[in-house]
Amino acid sequence: MTIEISKEARTQAVASIERYFRENMEEKIGNIAAGGLLSFFLEELGPLVYNRAVVDVQERLQARVQEIDIEVHEVEFQYWRKHDMHRKHK
Repeated sequence: MTIEISKEARTQAVASIERYFRENMEEKIGNIAAGGLLSFFLEELGPLVYNRAVVDVQERLQARVQEIDIEVHEVEFQYWRKHDMHRKHK
């Protein structure tokens, strides 16, 4: 699975990698090398992050689906109960 990002996002990511190296490493990294590093991370680690996100979404959706029963549940066979309650109040 190849994770694609927009051209604008790629430009920003490469700039971010370059800045990270400038501020945190003893050597600089060029634009081409930063782009290659980004491609490596997208191919190697992107699916890991993507799969984790899918699991997170599935868990959240499952929780919401379980809440639907609580939110929209209607008690069955209520006519006589309501009818009897109404008669008691008369």
